[in-house]
Amino acid sequence: MILTHYNMKYKRILLKLSGEALMGNKTHGIDSDRLKEYALEIKQTIELGVEVAIVIGGGNIFRGLSAAASGMDRVQGDYMGMLATVINGMALQGALEDEGIDTRLQTAIHMNQIAEPFIKRKATRHLEKGRVVIFGAGTGNPYFTTDTAATLRAIEIDADVILKGTRVDGIYTSDPEKDSTATKYNSISFDEVMSKNLKVMDKTAFALSQENKLPIIVFDMNKKDNLKKLVSGEKIGTLVTI
Repeated sequence: MILTHYNMKYKRILLKLSGEALMGNKTHGIDSDRLKEYALEIKQTIELGVEVAIVIGGGNIFRGLSAAASGMDRVQGDYMGMLATVINGMALQGALEDEGIDTRLQTAIHMNQIAEPFIKRKATRHLEKGRVVIFGAGTGNPYFTTDTAATLRAIEIDADVILKGTRVDGIYTSDPEKDSTATKYNSISFDEVMSKNLKVMDKTAFALSQENKLPIIVFDMNKKDNLKKLVSGEKIGTLVTI
């Protein structure tokens, strides 16, 4: 049953997850426990009446940039990375459906036996019906990251916000895992992020988000109930806005 949360801050979100997030404590691949945790977090959000779209990376399986650095053709490597995102999308779809959540996987590269092709109107209709929509295969083009794909899809489906789930609880003055003196920003402007050269998303994705006045929230996806609290209006993570 879908519940209505009248104080809900966001009606439609684009959740961006890294492929590495699915590894859990493993060194590669997919951790089934972490997958289930994420599925339960997303289920709670759906039950609040929030419409959820997801873009997930493929770095736990294959990274095109790393392959290119080792001498592989960049275009070939990027396409391999896109296929890795589809594998992750299928895994997450299965985990969500195990929790009773209707889910659709749409891909930028046609692979009709396992996913729908990306069609904006169809994706929006799925969301309106309470289904989770996972967007796989990036933008379908080499040289573009899944951050860019997430921003592009968020704009296309008229999402209220991009929620970037990471293992860090926000944006810091420097890498908090390497610098104990790093301090967290509760909120920051797009211009400040650029002037301070803070790493939030790749520059193409970030510029798209800024141009379309689409806010980004960076938060710790691995902390229980964080996603539910965030969409309900609690101040979780770091907000990037105009």
